[in-house]
Formats: sequence, C-alpha cells, structure tokens
Amino acid sequence: MQIFYVPDITINPVLSEEESGHCIRVLRMQEGDDMLITDGKGRFFKSQITKAHPKRCEVAIVEIVEQKPLWNFNLHIAIAPTKNMDRMEWLVEKATEIGVNEMTFLRCRYSERKEIKIPRLEKIMISAMKQSVKATLPKLNEIILFEDFVSTPFQGEKYIAHCENEEKPLIKQLYSKGDPALILIGPEGDFSSEEIQLAKTHNFSPVSLGESRLRTETAALVACQTLHILNQ
Repeated sequence: MQIFYVPDITINPVLSEEESGHCIRVLRMQEGDDMLITDGKGRFFKSQITKAHPKRCEVAIVEIVEQKPLWNFNLHIAIAPTKNMDRMEWLVEKATEIGVNEMTFLRCRYSERKEIKIPRLEKIMISAMKQSVKATLPKLNEIILFEDFVSTPFQGEKYIAHCENEEKPLIKQLYSKGDPALILIGPEGDFSSEEIQLAKTHNFSPVSLGESRLRTETAALVACQTLHILNQ
C-alpha cells in the first residue's frame, strides 16, 4: 500500500498539496478509499479519505499502529558535504533506507561546500522513509562548524574516520553492540591534522573502515551498514 507523510496528522488530518496531488491526480484515489499515513515519529495511521481534493485531501484516522524500533541502537553520522550535491542526496536516501537516526553536515577546513539546502534533502529523506516502510524520519541538521560540533556533548561511542597514516583499529574492534554511536566522515580532502587532534581531545577514537580509500559518501554508507551488521 502507498504510504503518505503527514507530520501533524493528529492535529490536522489533511495531506499536503504535493501529497494530495499525488494521491488524487496520480493514484486517482477517491472518497472512502483506505490509505496508510505516517507522522515520521514512529507511528502508522490507517486512514480513510473523507474529501478527495487534489490540493487538500482530508482523511479520517481509523487506527493507529506503533512501529516497533527496527534497530536497537542510535546512529548519528556527521559528514562534510561533497561539492557535488548529487552524492549527498544519494547518501541521504541510502542511509535512510538502511537506517540512521540523525545526520549532521560539517564545515571543515578542506570542505568544498559551505552551504546546503536542507529542504531538498528532507524531501529525499521522506521519500526514502516511505519507500522502505519506516515510520520514523531521521533528524537532519543544518551545517555546523567542525570545532563547534565536536565539542557538543554526546552520550555514546564517538569515532572519527580519517585517512592520515597512523595505526587505526577497524570500527568493529572498538564498537560495543547496542551502544549509541557518532561517526565523523571528512571532506574529499580529508580532515586536517588540527581537526583530527581536536576530535581526539574530545574523546573521538580514530577508526578504519577497511583497506580501500573510499569516497566521502561511500565511507559514510559503509559506516552505517557496518554498525547495523555489528548489531545483528
């Protein structure tokens, strides 16, 4: 069944103009038809169309179903966005499909992109959430300076994946199953030596994601999938 996203459905059970258009014009749904809606907060709403308007589709909630957590740990990925935003859009989509709780974008010394458009990435994340039949939308944060972010408190295991030559254990050798995890992924030019040292002073452990040198977005996805495998 097609899933729709209405974040405030319990207060205002009306589909957005975009969702209404897809529902009525594209899918040709009518009054009385059943539909499945998520609020992105862990709940599905079995609903029925009460007003089939292509710009304002109104619904009535029939049943609320809580979705059980699909993984037993909290995963936060903080990454310096690439110059090519297509690669970040791909990452946001795939990380949402695999399972991530939160994503933050970092402005680093060697970052080639200083700004990002959160609304565009949120739309991709919403689409991926619905496509992968999830009821929880990951949190997506605005870009923040690296030094400000690493000093922010985090209750869990903290890692930095970088390419400098030093002995780095594989993440699987340090991570404890079930623990919250925050992983820093650097820009295409990697983190600077100063940034790596700063992260270490804030208790981030350097880790390796394997022998291959990975693109920024690939490294983030490998980290995401690795944590899920370790928690199985």
